Amino acid sequence: MADHPTKVDGARVLADLTALRAIGAYKTGVHRPTFSEPHLSSLKWLVDRLPQAGLAGEIDGIGNVLGISTKPGPKLLAGSHLESQNFAGWLDGPLGVVYALEAARVINPDPAIKGAVEVASWCDEEGHFGHFLGSRSFVGDITEEDIDAAHDRTDNRSMREALRAAGLAERRRVSAQRGRQIGYLEAHIEQGRTLESSGLGIGVVTSIVGIWQYRIIITGEQNHAGTTRMKDRRDAGLAAARLCVAIDDRFPAAADPRTVWTTGRITLDPGAPSIIPGHAEILFQIRDDNPALVERLEALLRETATEVATATGCSVEVECIRTGKPAMMDEKFQQAIEEAASDFAEGKSIRMPSGAGHDAQVLATIMPAGMLFVPSIGGISHHWSENTDDADIVRGAEVFVDACRRLLSN
Repeated sequence: MADHPTKVDGARVLADLTALRAIGAYKTGVHRPTFSEPHLSSLKWLVDRLPQAGLAGEIDGIGNVLGISTKPGPKLLAGSHLESQNFAGWLDGPLGVVYALEAARVINPDPAIKGAVEVASWCDEEGHFGHFLGSRSFVGDITEEDIDAAHDRTDNRSMREALRAAGLAERRRVSAQRGRQIGYLEAHIEQGRTLESSGLGIGVVTSIVGIWQYRIIITGEQNHAGTTRMKDRRDAGLAAARLCVAIDDRFPAAADPRTVWTTGRITLDPGAPSIIPGHAEILFQIRDDNPALVERLEALLRETATEVATATGCSVEVECIRTGKPAMMDEKFQQAIEEAASDFAEGKSIRMPSGAGHDAQVLATIMPAGMLFVPSIGGISHHWSENTDDADIVRGAEVFVDACRRLLSN
């Protein structure tokens, strides 16, 4: 047991998460897409609670909330996001925001701890309008032109229109004051089964994968499905299927055990049962924390596409539409989480990479950053059945707050 008793109020943490769960509730999860009424209500919920932690802040011009402290001493930034995927889980994002709020409520009033925790809720981590738009805005990586070009992936509403409707169009975007914070700490559900299957309570994140995304365009020849002989066909749909199977056959030998790849969408044009598809589009993604390995896989992808084109008589073009750099988590932050887990989680922790993207990888471009995971029941996430045991949530909060204390005390 720790010599320094934890002051975390586990009931308060669970009550906060339950309150957020009720905003945009959907089955046992939430539907809180970016700039929807439930999302804006959740941001107001946070703003209203910042004074409990000695913080002041408001929703800025891109939908971020940043709670600032006037307490002397070093500052540690902590947080996550409050919007959700469509019809998704209740902990993905809010867990990290509530942990950060609890850390600020515990640490900031304590005169024995020099410095303070500042709290952030980053907008659109889930990518309704783009990729990490809120945290990227904070670090200076989003231009006004980027906002002009952003549209909601679900209904194509422009981000400018969404900001106007939310009453945020005239507000300034808050930018990082370089050197103000000693670093950034984020908590999240694991979104996998490693912790649960191993009987562990805390994941100490070592790195966050980069995400590389590709659009693959296949052009064949649209024709009648009844009168065109098989030998005469240039079937774009068949070429797409062959390519997907070939990728899955070839990638394992060139990849690492933690490398993942996903065919997320295949569309066929015109998409009618009596017409041979003349056009196909594939959205394909590779995730790993080693850019050199991804370069090899991309070369293999292009080589495989060329072979499929030759075999099917179709043209196959591979376009890289997103390149995401991986981020390494700071060693001091990893050590602080491990030491806190030793005190509050019986040392049941493991160092592990994150296969999902998080705002921490954006913040890591301008300051030291760290992440901790708590178990996910069944490894389920991005679905309304996502859940974590209450005991694991409270234990994670205790570890998070103690890690914050350690970082501010060093």
